[in-house]
Amino acid sequence: MRIAVSGSIATDHLMVFPGRFAEQLIKEQLERVSLSFLADRLQVRRGGVGANIAFGLGLLGLDPILVGAAGVDFAEYGSWLRANGVDTSEVRVSERLHTARFVCTTDEDLNQIATFYAGAMAEAPRIDLAAITERTGTPALVLVGADDPAAMLRHTATAHRLGIPVAADPSQQLARLERDQVRQLVDGARWLFTNEYEAALLLERTGWTEGHLLGRIGTWITTLGEAGVALTRSGAPALRIPAVPTEKISDPTGAGDAFRSGFLAGTAWNWTQEQAARLGCALATTVLESVGTQEYELSPPDLITRVEQTYGNDPARALKPRLAQVS
Repeated sequence: MRIAVSGSIATDHLMVFPGRFAEQLIKEQLERVSLSFLADRLQVRRGGVGANIAFGLGLLGLDPILVGAAGVDFAEYGSWLRANGVDTSEVRVSERLHTARFVCTTDEDLNQIATFYAGAMAEAPRIDLAAITERTGTPALVLVGADDPAAMLRHTATAHRLGIPVAADPSQQLARLERDQVRQLVDGARWLFTNEYEAALLLERTGWTEGHLLGRIGTWITTLGEAGVALTRSGAPALRIPAVPTEKISDPTGAGDAFRSGFLAGTAWNWTQEQAARLGCALATTVLESVGTQEYELSPPDLITRVEQTYGNDPARALKPRLAQVS
């Protein structure tokens, strides 16, 4: 069961300024600001929700197809993804724009000055999912993650037209989407992913009640941080899956994407949603304990131990045959 993952591909440039931004600002000159901050630390991280989710699926042996737009600087990033099991043959590589980039400087008070450059992501609406299915075969599932809004809408419409199940994951783009756009993205989805804040924002954006929304989708999966995950279906009580605990949170970025990778992998293996969510929670905690969204190492014995300690022997035993095939 191959999964096509559409969504952003980006790099993050994260710097630390050993001082306070406020001390550099002159009240009388705020209309003509020209500032330069000498940073003493820089981290360059691979990211983008599409690439992050595909990376996790690749580590789990799913051979995901990454559907997104990258720039003229994508060669090294693409090699990294391929080395970790991601099919990048359908990534659109711009001839003139750079890969989307997030540049952020943080001061010692944790204030931030940041700029996001969309770059090649602006070309994502030109990607034709129907043409991709002709070249690679029809995937069993398409995840539509945060991307250029026109691309998200196009991929969703194409997947529905082709009869391909959709996992809707609008996440960061919810704030900028109009009501009709959000409705188009989630209506008819087999799975809908949000975090707790996005869940409330989604209802506000669609204008639908929770009951009305559940009547239009399959399962709504809401990540709740340290409280775990809630899986909700129309006419059924919510299923709560506790998080896999940790005492070593290094970086929360990317944990939600890792959960999606684990959950979708379990779905591809025809596990129950409860089993799939447990794997997702275990993978999410693995990412929490590392810095960066794609810098973690996947260890099947470690995942099995985490599941056993959190959920018991039987759930862990069920994971072993499949994870034993993961190199």
